[in-house]
Amino acid sequence: MGSGKGYGKTILFGEHFVVYNLPAIASALGSYTTAEVKVVDGKGWEVIDQRPATPGYKEKKYDEAMHSIKNVIEHMNIDVGCQKLEITFSGDLFAASGVGASAAQATSLSRAINETFTLMLDDEKINEAAYEGEKAYHGTPSGIDNTASTYGGLIWFVKNSDGGKSTMEILQSPEKIPLVIANSGITASTTEVVADVRRLKESNPEKFEYIFNEYKVLSEKAKKALLESDKNLIGKLMNQNHKLLQDITVSSEVNDKLVEIAINNGALGAKLTGTGRGGLVIALARNEEIQEKISNAIEMEGYQSWKTMIG
Repeated sequence: MGSGKGYGKTILFGEHFVVYNLPAIASALGSYTTAEVKVVDGKGWEVIDQRPATPGYKEKKYDEAMHSIKNVIEHMNIDVGCQKLEITFSGDLFAASGVGASAAQATSLSRAINETFTLMLDDEKINEAAYEGEKAYHGTPSGIDNTASTYGGLIWFVKNSDGGKSTMEILQSPEKIPLVIANSGITASTTEVVADVRRLKESNPEKFEYIFNEYKVLSEKAKKALLESDKNLIGKLMNQNHKLLQDITVSSEVNDKLVEIAINNGALGAKLTGTGRGGLVIALARNEEIQEKISNAIEMEGYQSWKTMIG
């Protein structure tokens, strides 16, 4: 038997833009998914999914999850024709759109298989296996989710669409900064939303070129602000990033409502994170007292929230 873990993540800046080779900044979360793999009699594999999740999330993502597991097993050259894998997922990462739940699942499985079969793979190879798993969820994934899930920490990421190695830089922030994650309870299909954005881009390339240029400048400012733990500027840039996500139609009424609740209760900045059109919103707090206030306000409106740290 072998086990492994994959960290959750939040994208602080750059979701959707990262698909077009623009920089994104992600922070791993302290929460993670665990996988255990047992070799038992039989052939093929079966899954026991004990992860906490948004109601309906695991059901909606079931086919993609099974495809992802298949991708990882095949990529790691595990023969299930003469043996059976019993795969159990658990952990404290709450599975929802926007926390990198699919990447955490693929990464934890890759680590568990690595340990079970003593493959001696390093993090780079684990990351490659998790990326194959992510293809089932995202079609052509950026790679940022599985990178954050594998390596942890704060990551500057630029995808290489030409098949070469993507840029990954670990950023060191001087301090941890409180963050609130708000859950809309709505699960969107990443593949569908990414495809919608691509169609919009192709129909109006000039508009998107302007938006992309705006975002590129914003991302460089965000990187500097994170390296200096400039909370006020980070918050301001989060607000600007959310506006750009509205412009490319990936925000929704519930996302905007959660952003407004957070700002009205002291957040320095707030934005959707991940796929959008539901999913999650993140809000930056100056301190833990304000973090608690934001979290309580979101829950008073009937939404789930949880508190974490970035940096």
